[in-house]
Parts: sequence; C-alpha cells; structure tokens
Amino acid sequence: MSKPVWQADLHRPPLASDSGAPLWELLLCSDDFGFSYGATAPQAAINKAWVTEQIAIAIQKAGVTPSQIQVFRPQALSLLTTACEPLGIAVEPTRHTPALHQWLQQRAKWYPAQPNAIPIPYNPLHIESPPPVPLPEQLWGDRWGFTALSAYDFEQTLPYEPIPLRHLPDNLMPSRLGLASTTPIPGVVVDAGRQAMALAQWIQAHSPAWLSYLRGEPDGLILEAGLSDRWVFTTFSDADVSQAGQRFEQRKRDSRGLHFLLVRPDGSGMTTTGLWLLQQSP
Repeated sequence: MSKPVWQADLHRPPLASDSGAPLWELLLCSDDFGFSYGATAPQAAINKAWVTEQIAIAIQKAGVTPSQIQVFRPQALSLLTTACEPLGIAVEPTRHTPALHQWLQQRAKWYPAQPNAIPIPYNPLHIESPPPVPLPEQLWGDRWGFTALSAYDFEQTLPYEPIPLRHLPDNLMPSRLGLASTTPIPGVVVDAGRQAMALAQWIQAHSPAWLSYLRGEPDGLILEAGLSDRWVFTTFSDADVSQAGQRFEQRKRDSRGLHFLLVRPDGSGMTTTGLWLLQQSP
C-alpha cells in the first residue's frame, strides 16, 4: 500500500488568542482531503520543535506517515522542511495543492465569525510575486508559437515519444481531469535549435508551473515557475500573435487550466527535447 501525500501550510490567519496575541496556524491535509489536522499557537511558540510535534500528532491521528508533504507558500517552506527532517518526511515545494487551497478558502469564510477574529482584509492564497525577469538571452529559441492538440491526440502521441526531459503527471492527464476527448489542449511550441537542450534543462531546473499570455506594450508570454518566480518567456507586438494568445487563454479556461510547453531542437534527429504538462491554478 502506497503512503499518502499530504499538503501543508503555516500562515497567520486573522485570529488572536484570548490575551490578544496574534495566532499562527498549521494546517495539514491529505491530497484527497480524506484526512485533515489543524493547530494554532502564538508567534512566540512557532519554531521547528512545535511544528515537528504537531506533524507527529497528525501522523498519530491519521495512523500513517505521509510519503511527502507539499508546500505552496514560500515563507513556510524553510520551517516546514526542517521540521519534517526528524520525521524522515520529504517536502516538495509546489504551487499545486488543490485540496489545501480549497480548505483555506473555506476557512477564510469561517474566520470572521470567530469571537477572537481580527477585522482585517485577508486572502489566504495571496503570494507576493516579484516582477517578471527576462529569460536569459543565451537560451532564446529560433521560433515559437501557440498551438493546440485535442485531449485524445495529446494522450495518444506525445507521452509515447522518446523525450529526454519530460513532466507528465498522471493526475494532470486530460482523461483524469474528466475532459472530453475533443477538448483542445493549448500549448506553446519553441523551436530552439542548438539551444534546445540548454533551454529544456533550464526550464526543468526552475520547476515550471504555468504559462500566461499577458497583454501590454508589448504583449508577453510569462512563465510562472517555482513557488513565486516569474519569467518573461518572450514579447511580441504582432496583432495575429496577440489574437492567438487570447485564444490560448480561452482554451486554458475551457481545459481547466491545462496546457503544455514543448521544446524542439533543430532537424538533426530527435523530434522533441522537452515536454511539460502544466495547469494554471485558479
């Protein structure tokens, strides 16, 4: 029997103790939300020992130790990582923690009704993101473009190609998300020529999260990566490309945020260097 994957957050909700001290909250849940656990403590008590103790209590209540704990909040990553070390639990930084996100949104509606609530605006999912940084110039490809494949064609073709660098999570496959086989899955294809492997390795190392078309002067394609990094993948002013970018965003909405990034080399043999199946969080 495989061990479950948990999702965790350590944050400061709009709550205070009876003495008026702001409280911090640790939340733990399984990725299917079959198990959940929460604990609060004043800021002065929040340290590695307290977090380790609370995770151990949660393990005892669940009756099983998770194989890993996923964390989406950059500010919580370091403490949760060190707190999990004595328990032998790996921590994975990722933006995709849907069960935890839904729980946080539910709790955000619950906090104001509490007698010790602090009346401040609060969005538990808000993460401060830095301005996007240009992609390193030496990694630029020769050509790029928006594209789309039907859900059926995507699942029946690309996953079976000999692609050196790939990220195709089973839980993001169109059929697993319940998408119709005819649903267009939007994508971005980069013909990177001799820079293909260097670009693909750079993308893989930066843990791509999703791509977004951004209107502006000029328009741009933004790569969200890591927990809060943003990169300007490319910029453009062509009206036809802008229309394709708008269509890319519409197709993302129709495919529950699902899309892909494909990096191809020159015509020297291998057809694809890197492939990432991505999903934009709500």
